[in-house]
Order: sequence, then structure tokens, then C-alpha cells
Amino acid sequence: MGNQMDRLSHLSYAEVPTVDPNGVDTEDGPRIGVSYIFSNDDDELEDGCAVDGTEKDPNQEEKQYDQRDELECAVYNRDECIYEKSAKSASLGVYSPENLLNKCKAGDLVEFVSTGQYPHWAVYVGDFQVVHLHRAEVKNSFLTDASQGRRCRIVNDLYKFKALSADMVVQNAMEQVGLKDRELSWRNSECFAAWCRFGKREFKMGGEIRIGKQPYRLKVFISDKHSHVLEFQSLEDMIMEKRRNDHLGRTAVLQELATHLSSVEEIKSEPAAE
Repeated sequence: MGNQMDRLSHLSYAEVPTVDPNGVDTEDGPRIGVSYIFSNDDDELEDGCAVDGTEKDPNQEEKQYDQRDELECAVYNRDECIYEKSAKSASLGVYSPENLLNKCKAGDLVEFVSTGQYPHWAVYVGDFQVVHLHRAEVKNSFLTDASQGRRCRIVNDLYKFKALSADMVVQNAMEQVGLKDRELSWRNSECFAAWCRFGKREFKMGGEIRIGKQPYRLKVFISDKHSHVLEFQSLEDMIMEKRRNDHLGRTAVLQELATHLSSVEEIKSEPAAE
């Protein structure tokens, strides 16, 4: 099956049973996420691809990165918040690669962002260099080269796990340089960089068994009073969905959710067949 299926396409929200369609975050009711068992590294779509994975028109003007289109969300492992991206919890400001170099310290996590692309994560290892998983290979590159013109920021505080020492983070990253293809243990650049900093096996492929209740909850903030929740059996699957949302952007995700919630309401309002 794996040989015939290089990528398991993501289901739209219309096809995924999720939280209460009213948007209220309650404790009851199924919220089932999507398993990405057969998915490849999503960073393969970074260069020259549109949001839907098709080739970009080379004559089309590149959209300027708009921080207002960032989707705010939080991740919970049962009752513990293990990740949060919101204007209230962390600085989401972005910088040019040259300016970020003045702020980076060895062991920092760096995120490169651009409209219509997956975010790309890297570990800063000093001397203006980063280690990152890109195109199915762990590479040691200059930060300015790894950015490929994208804006960037330090994201040490998004995940709430206790970080390893800076020396250990750098060692974790440098020891993986040169690994590629089937030697890799991480689905994407974010999983790799986070593993280097926190050392948790849950960031690796197959680090958790996908059975039983879904312990991870991805809460998407729709407004100050409303949120939408998906549940996942593994941190790896949750990260894939979170990155997909980052790829699409806030406007597109909220439109998708609105369509899904509207269709659910229509189904509920239809009279039962006699």
C-alpha cells in the first residue's frame, strides 16, 4: 500500500467529524483529526508550488507576507497546553534574515515564513549557520541561504516543553547532518528542529502508537469567544494539520471552517426521510 500511495491527501473539514458546529469548545462529542501515516515531508512544497501543491505561475507576482493572516492556535496534550501561538502569548514579529542574525544564539529555533508556503524550521548552531531538514535531507546552511528570501523569527517559546541545554541542542542537530531519505526519523522541518531542542521522541515518525483515544487537541481560535477543535492520536499528526493551516493562512482556514459548519447545520435542519 505504501508503494502505491506516496501522499495521503488531507480531507477537507466537510469530510472530518469535528467539534460542535456551533463553535463552542465543549468536552463532549467526537473531534477526530486526520492521520498522516502515508504523508511525505510537507517541505517539498516550499519552492515553486502554490497552496494546493500545483506549480506556481513564474510570471505571477509573489504575495508579500502578511502577519495578520497568521492563524492563532493552541495545542493540548490532555489538559496540559504544550504549544501556543497567539499575539497574547508570544511575539510573532518577523525580521529579515540579516536582522535576525543579530538576535540569534546557538540552540535557538528559527522559523522562516512566507505567504502560501509551509513554515520552515531550523536550528541555529552559531557562526551564522543553521541545521535544517529540507527536501528529505538534513543540511548545514548559512541562515541567509536557508531563508530563501523569507522573513524569519525565533520561536523558542511556542512549544512549552523544557528545552535541553544549548550545547545539547546544537549537538543533536549537527549529529544528523547528511541524513537523507529513509535514514530520516522526522516528517518535516518543524518536527526535526523541535526534536533537537526538546529531545522528545514524540516528534519522531512512529514515536507514538496511534490507538485508543486521541490525547492531542488542536484548538483553532476563530474569535475571542469561539474556537474549533480537532483531536489527534499523535503529536506528529497534529503538527501536520497545524502546518497545513499555516500553509493556507487564517483567511482560507476560516472560510473552510465556515463552509463546513454551514453544511453541518444544513444536514441537521433537513427533515428526516419518511
